[in-house]
Amino acid sequence: MNMKRTFGAILTVLGIVGLIYAGFSIMQHTGQTTNIIVIAIIALLFFFSGISLVRTTKDEV
Repeated sequence: MNMKRTFGAILTVLGIVGLIYAGFSIMQHTGQTTNIIVIAIIALLFFFSGISLVRTTKDEV
């Protein structure tokens, strides 16, 4: 597995975890609104950059 693909997978997983945490915080009404918004934006950034890295990186043998 390519190093870029591995890093992309890690970013994607971190993004998913951040989005789940933000969603859970919204549903439970815990935390301040600003903190939840910042966490959600960073999680979206991680998620989409990870997906982009995995999709655009070619497998080389």
